Amino acid sequence: MLRHAIAPSRRYTKASHDVVRHARLTSDAKILLLAVQGLPGEQAAQPLSDHARRLGITGRAYQKSKEALVAHGYVHEWREQGERGRWVTEQLLSNVPLTPGEAEALRRARAGGSPSEPEPTVGEPAGRVVGRQLPVDEEQEKSYPHPPSEARPEAEPERRPEGEPGAGLGPEAEEGERVLLSLRHVRRELYLGVKEARGLAELAARWLSRGVSAGELRRVLTSELPRDGVRSAVGFLRFRLLHKMPPELPATATPQAAPAPRAPELVTCAAAPEGEEHVFRPVSDETECRDCRRRAAWEQWERHRALADAEADSLSWRERFAKLGVAADGDGAAHAAP
Repeated sequence: MLRHAIAPSRRYTKASHDVVRHARLTSDAKILLLAVQGLPGEQAAQPLSDHARRLGITGRAYQKSKEALVAHGYVHEWREQGERGRWVTEQLLSNVPLTPGEAEALRRARAGGSPSEPEPTVGEPAGRVVGRQLPVDEEQEKSYPHPPSEARPEAEPERRPEGEPGAGLGPEAEEGERVLLSLRHVRRELYLGVKEARGLAELAARWLSRGVSAGELRRVLTSELPRDGVRSAVGFLRFRLLHKMPPELPATATPQAAPAPRAPELVTCAAAPEGEEHVFRPVSDETECRDCRRRAAWEQWERHRALADAEADSLSWRERFAKLGVAADGDGAAHAAP
């Protein structure tokens, strides 16, 4: 075998013969190892899967390459949970095989300390709080990932603090209070506090109970303001709510429900044979039930069919044509009568 090799002067990576001639590492694993080894420091922090994807090693080929590198000590991984509860995977790739202990020592040396050591707490040390730790001899219940379901007590209605909008008000008064508090966004001079809006909420509720929508109420309160401005938003809004209040809606009579139709009384069937009397509920003014009327119609059809068959058997073919209005010549050909 002939060989021609020129040593590169730049853009090259030194590869160990132990890696290149490794019998149990696949070609993809060797390429991935050498490619990551030659990367600059700012690109080495990316996951191993990203480097493999750029090299076209994906899917099952990447999994086999990673398994081979991990099995022979070239790749080590640590999975830890961070301060905010998120799991983080840290990877270490080496061009020489390392034991787990050697990899852990190298990791601590790179990090500058033990990764398991928490950051020091800011502030002065405080005394021990008494009464928060359970006694040793107290029986503690076993915790389950999914506790058994229990009947939940009925939830009490949500109580709002006194300072919040809508506390202790009816639905219409609560909506009226929201309208009054929203006036500050339309006209700055109509700014109301929570207590001021609550004092006018009942007047606004009377508007809403008389068929005025929230948008119409807001438009009435913010339109045609005095030219010299509003000196007191509470007094101006109270005056307008009282003096421009719409009339009450007329009381509408409650429509009475139509009485349910009475079912017709039962009638004895007139066509029932003796000893088999039965009743039925008529739809209009019929005197026979549906089954008897169907049986009578079927019997009448059978009688007409029998008479027609008997009459047809007694007539010759010339009489049949004559009855139908068809004339026959001497040769036996039939012609329609004019």
